[in-house]
Amino acid sequence: MSVSLSLTSRVALITGGSRGIGAAAVKLFIQAGAKVVFNYQKAAAQAQQLVQECGPDRCHAVACDLTGTETACDLVAAAVQRFGRLDILVANHGVWPAADASIDQMADTQWRNTLSVNLDSVFALTKHSVVQMKKQSRQSGAAGHIVFVSSTSGQRGEEFHVDYSASKGALISMTKSLSSELIRQGIYVNCVAPGWVDTDMSAPALANPGSSKEILDTIPLGRVGTPEEIAGPILFLCTEYASFISGEIFNVNGGAVLVG
Repeated sequence: MSVSLSLTSRVALITGGSRGIGAAAVKLFIQAGAKVVFNYQKAAAQAQQLVQECGPDRCHAVACDLTGTETACDLVAAAVQRFGRLDILVANHGVWPAADASIDQMADTQWRNTLSVNLDSVFALTKHSVVQMKKQSRQSGAAGHIVFVSSTSGQRGEEFHVDYSASKGALISMTKSLSSELIRQGIYVNCVAPGWVDTDMSAPALANPGSSKEILDTIPLGRVGTPEEIAGPILFLCTEYASFISGEIFNVNGGAVLVG
């Protein structure tokens, strides 16, 4: 008997889908049979290349700046308009200000921007996605899935990055609260918590010999993750094989969260 992580007939909205973890998730979801809408902000060329690679009949890119709560409704509506429904939300986008900033030196604008992108927009995306998922559940009983991409930083903290840690920790609390609130209505809410991953966002730190050594010393597996290694667990949480899992913080970080 063959086993397949199938998402045939499912429609997913994956934020931050043009690069890194988001792009890996878009490709994997397409391979599993889903139709995918993803957003991008600046990486238009990469977004269009990804659409062509996956096929415009199965994949659609939307230019959308997810800062604050104003644009989320339109993005969700674009996904429904393109493919007729919305079964899965993967909130993957986010910012990590790379420069260290102590709490007494951190600018108010940095704090507000990090939370606006990493938290406020996720609240709004979830809100409008749940409206659509509840409507579909009433009509057909279909389950919905929401997966937040948090971080080890949201669990154990990260010195000089209190804004990022606070935003990612909030996603973990949202996972627990929303799972209890929504599971009886057939909407599963889970969270994947990566550590260091080889993406554009982490590239400067990984390229620096000093910081790279410090990073690797905190990972028992001895290396950083790949975007595909994060995309796989995200996909799993949206399949029938995760039908008894909700409210889970799925650590995908080479064991780093256990030793920090």
